[in-house]
Order: sequence, then structure tokens, then C-alpha cells
Amino acid sequence: DEEDMGMTYDELTLYGRLRKLDLCGPYSMFLKLVHVWKGRLSVAEIASKVKFFFRMYSINRHKMTTLTPSYHAENYSPEDNRFDLRQFLYNVKWTWQFRRIDQAVDKLTCK
Repeated sequence: DEEDMGMTYDELTLYGRLRKLDLCGPYSMFLKLVHVWKGRLSVAEIASKVKFFFRMYSINRHKMTTLTPSYHAENYSPEDNRFDLRQFLYNVKWTWQFRRIDQAVDKLTCK
């Protein structure tokens, strides 16, 4: 399961909490994860994981609009979408955000 997704459930839970509860986009999530995963992963690996998550999220986000009401196991879990005003179509390239992440990786690895 985790191999198919390309991320662990613990990572997915952290991504979901940062995205929904902390209102993080790709760049702010990357900056937070650099501090959370410091020493565990390199800055380039963190950037790669964040980019992969947001690329997959943007490819699959539109599918969330067709879900029926479901059990809420997490604070960020999908609801019946009556109050979900987030956009559901994203540009999968995230050009500006991913460029900023790449610049931050270059800056952080030059130290």
C-alpha cells in the first residue's frame, strides 16, 4: 500500500495536517518539514517528497468533490463538501511554489 502511494501513512498524516489544519501550501509545508525532519532526511529529499505529495494531490483533488458524507477519523478528513470552498482544480506543475522550493534547497545546501 505505502509502496503504491510512494509515501508512508505517517507522512501522509503529517502532510494532511499541515495542509488542512496549518493551511500550508507547498513552500510553507517544505519550510516546516525541514525543521521537523532535520537530521532524518536531507533538504533535497524533503523537497522531493513535498513536490510529489502536491503533484499527486493536485491530480486527485477533483475526486474529493464526488464523495458522499463519510466517517471523520481525523480533523482534516473530507466532509460532505457543503462547506468545502477550496478550489478543486489545480495546475499540477505548481511552477512558482516549486521554483521557490528549489531556490530554498540551493540556499540551505550551500551553508
